Amino acid sequence: MNEIFNARGSVLIANVTLDGSIVDIAIDETGTIAAIGKDARTAIDADIVIDGSDRLAVPGLVNTHTHAAMCLLRGYADDMILQDWLSQKIWPLEAHLTGDDVYAGTKLACLEMIKSGTVAFNDMYFFMDRAAAAADEMGMRATFAYGFIDLGMEEKREAEIKATEALVAHIKSLANPRIKAAVGPHAIYTVSPEGLSWCAEYAKEQDIGIHVHLSETEKEVTDCVAQFGKRPAYLLDECGCLTPKTVAAHCCWLDEAECRLLGQRGVTASHNPASNMKLAVNRAMPYHWLKEAGANVALGTDGCSSNNNLDLMEEMKFAALLQKFAWNSPTLLPAGEAVSMATAAGARALGTGPGTLTVGAPADIVLLDARAVCNTPLFHPESNAVYACNGSTVMTVLCQGRVLMHEREVPGEEEIVREAAAAAQSLVDRAQEAQ
Repeated sequence: MNEIFNARGSVLIANVTLDGSIVDIAIDETGTIAAIGKDARTAIDADIVIDGSDRLAVPGLVNTHTHAAMCLLRGYADDMILQDWLSQKIWPLEAHLTGDDVYAGTKLACLEMIKSGTVAFNDMYFFMDRAAAAADEMGMRATFAYGFIDLGMEEKREAEIKATEALVAHIKSLANPRIKAAVGPHAIYTVSPEGLSWCAEYAKEQDIGIHVHLSETEKEVTDCVAQFGKRPAYLLDECGCLTPKTVAAHCCWLDEAECRLLGQRGVTASHNPASNMKLAVNRAMPYHWLKEAGANVALGTDGCSSNNNLDLMEEMKFAALLQKFAWNSPTLLPAGEAVSMATAAGARALGTGPGTLTVGAPADIVLLDARAVCNTPLFHPESNAVYACNGSTVMTVLCQGRVLMHEREVPGEEEIVREAAAAAQSLVDRAQEAQ
């Protein structure tokens, strides 16, 4: 098994089912899909051959909104009012976070994502240099944004600017095509217009993305209108934060005009159904309006303290069911669109390729168990993937042609789990001692 994980050469996935046909997939030394079908075996001299029998090949999943290291807070505080949950439980604990905690928590998150078929994620948190090291070691793709929060204070804004510039410089110095930087203005209620404008200008100057929370709650909208005389999306637009490289998380309380604005600006809206239902934000993202407006709609899990897992296959089901229920339409967000949200739309959002299994695309490939109970019978693989299965159906994961998991095995899994559990306990102990 070790030779599969350690190899960095060409790969042949043999006899795998792709779009209803049994094919071979050839992956060259650069981690690019070189051929699919009859010619695949002769297209490369494969260093590794993976048996794809009884496996379904699908594109790697892309999680467009998370706070990965919050895995350490999984189950620490649940079933609470959002503001109480943040102020009484989450923020007091986060005040004691260290870089080592974030490293251990992000490694655990990467392990969980790999085991459920995710190859790339869009992260916003603190100590992001350590998070980047964790993601790189796990072989994943990731975009990291420092969570910029100035609370309208000039002194704090200057500190946040320095922290953002330091992270971007650090990630660019890595010269790693799998690891990218973004600017992370947290939200319109935690960042001043001056801070938002700086973030927009800096992102443009550095040619990087913007990662922001948008219209998660009704209160955010009513407070914004009261303070600025306009709704949140218009405030972000005025500050230059709505661009084709912007990922806006949640988007639950957008009105039709704001959806059109996001479409016009080429923004990606990241749908986080599990977190939004759990925290009872009282409105589902208006997917139908965003789709009509031509916005790119992708999928995210949010952090593990408000989900409480990173299983994007499970998230596809939540997304499809919530949209149907909330907007009273059984035809809204069909299975095929849910899969596209988790793959192609996410890849577009993070610039990781087309998010499809096509010649010339990066070999970000997930193999599902075709003989799993949830995949039996197999009338419609996409319907099974969305409505019947979850991440436990994922057997093998490749990112840029590198095997991250094979037959459910991930190298170093036990150590990652042990170290994360110890880090979480130590964090809670430190926070309690400080009370």
